[in-house]
Amino acid sequence: MKNVIKNPHISEKTTHLMQESNEYVFVVDKNANKIEIAEAVKEIYKVDVEKVRIISIPSKKRRLGLTVGKKKGYKKAIVKVKDGQKIDILSS
Repeated sequence: MKNVIKNPHISEKTTHLMQESNEYVFVVDKNANKIEIAEAVKEIYKVDVEKVRIISIPSKKRRLGLTVGKKKGYKKAIVKVKDGQKIDILSS
């Protein structure tokens, strides 16, 4: 199985999602689909996945003085885990 999940995406909003609605956010491979993401989370964290939502973040132009560059885009997935189950992302 290819490396689908790159790393957890941790921010104030994602921490709130973890606590309130048992949803976890991961940065995933650009070519990954919902089924592959659900299987990867199930295999790595040993939890039951209820729902997967995917968001593609486009690349953005960045400028520093006269130098113009590009910030890479990425894909992230919001994974809802079955009630009563938890993933300990903050320690890993």
